[in-house]
Parts: sequence; structure tokens; C-alpha cells
Amino acid sequence: MALSQLATNGHDGSPSPPERPIATEDTSPRTDIFNASSVAEIKAALSRLHTQEASVTARLDALVTSQKDLSRELGRLDLMRAHIGTQSTTTRAISHGMLSEAAGTADRISRAVRRLDLEQARVKATLGVVEQVAELKACTLGVAGSMGASQDWETAASYLHRAAQIPPAVINGAFAAEMVPTAEVPDAPSVTLDTAAESLCGLFLREFDKAVKENDGAKITRFFKLFPLIGRSEVGQDVYGRYVCQGVAARARGNLNASTGAQTKDGFFYANALTKLFEHIAQIIDGHGGLVERHYGPRKMGRVIERLQVEADVQGGIILDTWGDERHVDRKLMEIKSYAFTFLVQSFLPAQRPGQPRTHSPAPGGARASEDEGVDMKEIDEILNEMGIMLGRWSLYCRFLADTCNPPAEGEDDEKRFELPTFLQESSLARKVNNRLVTPFNVMTTFFFRRSVEKAFQLDESPSGLNLNIQRPLQADPPHITSAVDDIMYIVNKVLQQSLATSQEAVVTNVVPTLSRVLGSDFIGMTQRKMRDECYPRAPVQGATPPEQIVIAFLVQINNLDVGIDYIRRIVQNTSGLKQPLPAYKEGNQEQPPQVTEHLLSLFPSPASALKVANTLYSLASSFESKVNDLLTDGIQVVFNNVIKHRLRPILADAFRDIEYHPSSDADQPIDNQDDFHEHDGSSKELVRPRFAAGWSEMLVPIARILTQQAFDRLLTVTIAYFARLLEKRLWSYQGRVNPLGAGRLERDIAGLVSAAVDVGYGSGTPNRYRHREALSRCVQMTLIMSMDEDEWDEVLQGGEAAEVVDKLTREERVRVRAMVRRR
Repeated sequence: MALSQLATNGHDGSPSPPERPIATEDTSPRTDIFNASSVAEIKAALSRLHTQEASVTARLDALVTSQKDLSRELGRLDLMRAHIGTQSTTTRAISHGMLSEAAGTADRISRAVRRLDLEQARVKATLGVVEQVAELKACTLGVAGSMGASQDWETAASYLHRAAQIPPAVINGAFAAEMVPTAEVPDAPSVTLDTAAESLCGLFLREFDKAVKENDGAKITRFFKLFPLIGRSEVGQDVYGRYVCQGVAARARGNLNASTGAQTKDGFFYANALTKLFEHIAQIIDGHGGLVERHYGPRKMGRVIERLQVEADVQGGIILDTWGDERHVDRKLMEIKSYAFTFLVQSFLPAQRPGQPRTHSPAPGGARASEDEGVDMKEIDEILNEMGIMLGRWSLYCRFLADTCNPPAEGEDDEKRFELPTFLQESSLARKVNNRLVTPFNVMTTFFFRRSVEKAFQLDESPSGLNLNIQRPLQADPPHITSAVDDIMYIVNKVLQQSLATSQEAVVTNVVPTLSRVLGSDFIGMTQRKMRDECYPRAPVQGATPPEQIVIAFLVQINNLDVGIDYIRRIVQNTSGLKQPLPAYKEGNQEQPPQVTEHLLSLFPSPASALKVANTLYSLASSFESKVNDLLTDGIQVVFNNVIKHRLRPILADAFRDIEYHPSSDADQPIDNQDDFHEHDGSSKELVRPRFAAGWSEMLVPIARILTQQAFDRLLTVTIAYFARLLEKRLWSYQGRVNPLGAGRLERDIAGLVSAAVDVGYGSGTPNRYRHREALSRCVQMTLIMSMDEDEWDEVLQGGEAAEVVDKLTREERVRVRAMVRRR
């Protein structure tokens, strides 16, 4: 085919369009035989054409072969079409012949049933209207008859209540207007009922007021129950609220006027008056709530409560205003704001030159008389106590009203139970409590605490009978602190307890941060100033020891800080109701969230408020401890640098005086060393430990007797860390001066020295001993390597179990230590 086509094209010179190939694999210009320019290209094109022809032929053969399967499937489809056609014909015959008549019958029955249902519904509705109209007629006639000569008000009210159950469309309908009126009651039913309700409402109001004037409780209850029956529930609630408010006002005035003398109004008179007011209102709500809800419906006491709150605003405001005037609160607030805290301010001023003492100086002998002028601390304390009681009672009152007025909580959402009702939040008494109690309480508490801190430092006394002579006993009991710490921490505890007792989140979140700020600025700041200016342990000459009394005073100030931390932890633990002590503060440690205890929940029932208060309390402890730790660290470092550091080298040098660790024979040793070490029997006379223990104890035990255990542990940590460096440096200096026999002696001496170093100031079994021993582990491991036999040393080199015993040293250090021992 290809050759004949090529021949045809070759005769006339113009190529005819080639047939479209079924499939081609190469559409490049090379497949176009008409563009060939040589015999080789023609042969190549012919070869490709033959290949394409073979491929097309194979595909056509495959299609022809598959035609049999296709024909078979088409045959099956024809058979299925025939069967389906037969079934379709049968189905149409059934539908048109058998079911169409039944479907028509069913449709007719369904329409008839619907018409019957509609007629029955209309009949029932008509009967219902007729019955309601009959009931309406009976009610109107009954109301008219009861309000006539018989004057049976309860029956008349019950008829009106029955009539209120009839739909308004029936009452105002044309059928009722036609059937209900009679000769005795000619008016339309709606007019008759409204007129009767208005008449009965006026009558009940008059009878209720009359019963109130006569103080007839039975009649009061009788007519109060009738208002909801005639559709005047709001009128009944208002008149009942007015009635109970009269009792509240009378009782409050009686309590306030019970004692008119000035002396009888001292103490907690106004706090008790406010408490009685809240208790009376709570008793009314609790005692009368059942009656109101039984006759007026669930949670219908709210309107009466709102009316009672209006009266509480009036009477509570009178009590608070009278209290403020009697206690001269505004004048005292002005005095507080003008108080200058002269002692504290001047204490932080730079010290003046000798011979020119500043006025009101905190130094002994300075003038202090004017510090007490202006504000009477006893009066401030009494006012704070009274305000605390008032705020606590107000919190209980608010909690009671929230629990009474709020609907029961659904699910786990308990926060809505403790939300104050809107009328209480917006009440004038709430605003007056905030302005007259909360704000002055915060201001006076801040002043009271800071003035107490100032007074504590004014009257500060140091413990007597302290000395650094180990032979003389101490005449004071530990902890050795100044009197200011106990005084200040007592006030901290008092203020916290008083603030929490108010159950006011706004008070706690204001007072506690203020305590933290005053403790940081005044307590810690004053202690820091004393440590820097008054008792800094500075030696008179280089290398000497500072004066004993200066050192003791500095150590006492360190104790003040350490004991202050312990006090704050215990105070926060007790005020929070925690059963476990607070964990020690670590910077950045927020793993343990504050715990909301049952005690806090009893004071702050809202979980969110209790959690916020817990956060505030724990922040006080952590903030105080963080600031004190910084100053404690600096103070401990000062004691080490100025009192201890310069004595360590002489103590260490004296401990190893005339001690050699390369004995050769008894004949070659000096006389002292012969007494000290006996090579033949391997025994030794221990000198290093006793010498070191004597000097070490003489240096540290006098300090340990004065410092608290925690403070001394801090000092010992710093001291042993520096001593470990000195001891390690001394061990490295024994390069080539130790033989295997002396290495064993050195190991025993270092072990004894370490034991003596960590035992000072501690009883047996104290955990801190092992922590301090860890600081000297490198020195101990160095002596272990020196005294190892060859098998143990080989195991260390191979990284066996023996290597774990000397894990503080690197491989290079181990090799270097091993090389220090001269071996023959």
C-alpha cells in the first residue's frame, strides 16, 4: 500500500493527502516521506511506516477477535429486553385493571374521613365555646351575687380567678355578649368582670391597710392572698412590700435610737445596727417567701425583695452616714493622706556627717516624739475592725439575695448562682458601701500597715547576750531576730485575716498587693539599709576580722530575712486554709497552680473569685520570697567574703602542716613523720582531720549558733564550694609528691576532712550533709584514683563499673591524677 501510494505520488509530482493513521507514535517531521532528500531517508521512512502498519494491523486483529464476545453480549441484552417488555405489559395491565378501582375507592374513603374529622373538630370547638360561655355566665352571676348582700369576698375572688382562665376571645365574643347578660347583670361580661376586679382591688387595699393599722396578722394574710385571684398580683406585692418595709424602717430606727449616749455608740454599735438590719430583711424574705410563692407563684418574691431593698438603701444609708459622722471618717482620711512617714523617709536618706544628727533620726537617741502626732493608731484600728464587720455582713447579705433571686444553676455553670441581682448592683446602698466602706478600708489598711511597720522599726530591739565566743553560752533563745520582725508579721497576719473576713474580692485584691509593696519597700528596704550602713562587717585593716558586735548585728539581720520568709509562708498557708506547707519559691516554677481550699470557698463562694483570691495570696508569698532571696544571697556572700574567706587558706594549710605522702622507710623519715605514719604495720596517727575540724569549727560554729539553720545552710553551701576549689588546687599541687603508700593515707585524710567539713552545724542524719558532700566529690574521687590498684584502674580506663565511682572527673583528669603518684 505504501509503495503504490509512493508510486502514484511520483507520477504527477504533487502528493495527494495521505490517509489519517489510526495511531502514530512519532509525529516529528522525520516521518514525512515527502520531505526525504536521499535514498537512506526514504528507506528509513519506509521502515517506520512498516512498523506503524504492523501495529495498526495487530490492533485491528484484536478488535475483530473481540467482536464475537461483543455479539454474544448484545444477544443477551436482546433476550433481557424481551423479558422486560413482557413484565412491563403485565404490570400495566394490573395497574389499569385491578388497582385503579381500589385506588379510587381509597381516595373517596379518605376524603370522607377528613370531612368527618373536620365536622367533629368543629362540633368540639363549638361545645367548648358553649361550655366556656356557660362558665363565664356562672362566674359573672357568682361575682355579682357574692359582692351583694352576702359580701363573700373570697368567693367573689374565686369567681374572678375562674373567669380569668377563659380565653379573652370568648369573653369579648359576640356569642358571650348575647348569652351572658341577664336582667340582674345587664352589662357585657368583660365590663362586669373588670368593674368587679377594680371594686374588689380597692376594697382589698382598704381592708389590708386597716389590718396593718390594727396589726391584725390574720386579716393581713387573708387579704394578701386575694390579690392574685383578681388578677392584681403586682398590686398585692407592692402593698405587701410596703407593709414589710414599714416594719423594717421601724426596727432600724429603733436599733439606731436604742442608745443615744456617746459612750454607748463606741465599739461596734453601728456594725451591729447594720447587721440587725440585714438579719431582719433576711428573716422577712425567708419567713414570708413561702407564703408569697404559694399564692403568687414560684420566684414571685422578687418584687417584694426589690421593694425591701429600696428600704434597705434608705435605712442602711442612714446607718453608714451616721457612722461616718460619729467616727469622723472623712477627717481621718485627710489626716492619713497628709501623714508624711518621716521616720521611714529619713531612714532611706544618705547618712550625714558625724556631729550633725538629722531630725527624727532612726538612730538610737534620735528625736521620735513627733512621729506619733496627727493620727491615733488605736482609733484607726477600731474603725478598721468595725468596717471589716460591716463589709463581712454586707457580703453575707449579698450572697443571701443572690441565692434567693437567681434561678437554680443548670449543669456545671455555678457562676450564675453567685451573680448579684441587677437591682442590688445598682442600689444606692451598694454605691454607699463602696464609697463609705470599701475605699476607706483600703486606704486605712494601707496606712495602718505602713505605720505599724514604721512603729516596729522605731521600737526595734536587737537580741541581747549574743557572742562569737564558742566557750560562752548564748543568753537568748533562737531564732535570734529583732523585735520588728515579730511585730510586723503579726500585723501582716492581722490585716490578711481582717481583709479575707470581709469576703470582698475588691478588698483582698487591693490590700494584699499593697502589703507586698510595703513589705518590699519598707521592711526589706529598711533591712537592706541597716545591712549596708549600720552593721556592714567591714574589717578595720586588710586581712583582719570585723568587730564581733558588727558581725553579730549583720547575722541577726540575715535571720530577720530568713525568718520573715518562714512567717509569710505560714501566714499565707493559714489564711488560705492549706493543709500542706507552701513549697519553697523557685524562679520560673509555675508547675503547681494555686489551690482553692474549702476555707476560701466558704468566704468566696464563686469559684472564679476564690481562685483569684488564692492567686493574690500566693503572689504575696512568692513575691516576698523572691525579693528576700536576692538580699539573702547578697548578705550571705558578704559574710563569706568578709568573715570567712580569708581564714580558709590558713585552716587548710595548718591541717596539712608537716604532712608528707611519699614515705620511703622509717630511717629516712623525719621524727615527726615517723610518729605520724608507720609503714611496717600500715597504721597512722590521724592529724589532718583533728587539725582541720578544730579550725573549721572555731570559724563556723559561732556563726551557726546565731544564724537560723536555713541561713547557715546557705552560708555553708558558699563556703564549701570555695573550700572545694582550694582543696582541689592543693591536691593538684601534690604532683610527683605522692607514692602508692601515701595515696592511701591521703585518701583517708581527705575523707576525714570532708566528713568534718559537712558535719559542722548539723545533727546526724541531716539531708543537707549529703548535698554539701557532693560539692567535695571531685576531691574524694581524685584520692580514690590515686589509691586504686592496677586492676581497678584498668576497669576505669575500660569504662566499667569502677568508672561510675569517679564520674565527676573527665578522662583526661583521671589520667592526670593517676600520673601524680610515683610508682616504682
